[in-house]
Amino acid sequence: MKSIFLLLFNLLTLLSFSQNEKSYRDPFYLNIVMNSEQNYGMNVESSPYFVKDNILQLYPTEKLFIETEIRNDTIFSMKVVKENLYPEKTIEVDFEQYAEDRSKVSMFLTVKNPFDKNLIYTALMYTPDSNDWKSTSILPVRPKLSGVEIWPHAIITLVLTDWKLE
Repeated sequence: MKSIFLLLFNLLTLLSFSQNEKSYRDPFYLNIVMNSEQNYGMNVESSPYFVKDNILQLYPTEKLFIETEIRNDTIFSMKVVKENLYPEKTIEVDFEQYAEDRSKVSMFLTVKNPFDKNLIYTALMYTPDSNDWKSTSILPVRPKLSGVEIWPHAIITLVLTDWKLE
């Protein structure tokens, strides 16, 4: 009887933690300012945040909690979660557009590093003016701090990959 109780308790605990995972984004309409005269809009379908192992695709307006599993000082796995239940191992990512004055369009990516080491990653961007993915430079995020990247133009989506701790 005791073993059945323990088994049920473990199963319920596992189910409650798995309910926090959010593998797919909800569909939404993306509308960003391109320049002083034009907007860019598209339907973003329900799709996985991680398009492949540890390769995150991010759209403007998305703020994500990315819970990680660390093994031997390496980011072994990553998953998007609804709530930040483990801040010591959860990267926070926020991608926003600021265009109060349509002549000054800016994109901001904020990444909060919860670790005791530098958080390093690479980024590719897809813009309304290009039909190609373009690499962009990213600075390492110092331990226990947030890093902010700013671009002076519209970006439809970013891909963040090659996550490392150094």
